[in-house]
Amino acid sequence: MSIDGRTFLDPAILARIGNLELIAKFVVEGFISGLHKSPYHGFSVEFSQYRQYMPGDDTKHIDWKAYARTDRYYIKQFEEETNLNCYLLLDTSESMLHPMDDAQADDPTTEDGGTGKLRLTKLQYSSFLIASLAYFMARQRDAIGFAYFDEALHQYLPARSSSSHLHSILLTLETLQTAKSTRMGTPLHQIAERLTKRGLVLFVSDLYDENHEEVIGGLEHLRYEGHEVIVFHVLAQQELEFVNFEAGRSAEALIRFIDSESDAEIITTPQAIQESYLNNFNEFLDTYRLALRRADIDYNVITTATPIDFALASYLAKRQGVF
Repeated sequence: MSIDGRTFLDPAILARIGNLELIAKFVVEGFISGLHKSPYHGFSVEFSQYRQYMPGDDTKHIDWKAYARTDRYYIKQFEEETNLNCYLLLDTSESMLHPMDDAQADDPTTEDGGTGKLRLTKLQYSSFLIASLAYFMARQRDAIGFAYFDEALHQYLPARSSSSHLHSILLTLETLQTAKSTRMGTPLHQIAERLTKRGLVLFVSDLYDENHEEVIGGLEHLRYEGHEVIVFHVLAQQELEFVNFEAGRSAEALIRFIDSESDAEIITTPQAIQESYLNNFNEFLDTYRLALRRADIDYNVITTATPIDFALASYLAKRQGVF
């Protein structure tokens, strides 16, 4: 199948590649390699090399003598005294298996209604995102750690910078196990106790947990230990808008709604609960947005319809002061 690089960025088409390392390579090398230098890369230690100026770089680091010689803009790079430790955390609770579109289909990983479009779950999308982040960090020789959990911490890989460690992370992502219940606060506290070197912590989750205060407390614990903490709140568009339930049905048709973790269910029409659902959901978003802002934690909502490269490029540009 011949598909140009830009087509690969549709998350549903990325899923056809089937291999997380190839997915990460397409995303990172093809589309965000221009932002491949960490915002932690130093400019004041020992000179390392030149690189071409990219939009968003601080102009004070341009070498004007090199510009006079070559008529091109170059940035002086310097070696950082210490490497960045980046810890990637993933929520693998049952709610992360929610598909990115038509909720009425039986299998979220198969072709959708004869349209030929492969549908992803939030967990698959999050795995693509974490794989791309890990690949990106490995390119800049940062040490990468990885952990996944639901109500318990299932796997913890300490931060290392070797290529074999990257492969271990990608292999772990391909063999994830999910659990029905969620209680993320406890594993977050456990991870905060394990991380002995300050670094960057990226947490990818839909943040569905009965005790929001415990989750926020766990994230605040990581921040208290001196880590920079970033949360990617991954949601399906359907969850945000409460739409697309009536495809092929009358507006009055009854639909069974089942909680993916507790198995509790109600049978009703979408219109009967839409307003209360959206009010509750927006309150849920505001709870995290406000609490994490107060804790100086970077909070980002991403939908599973967002191309992976766009999500990464926008985020990396934001961290480098472009936006």
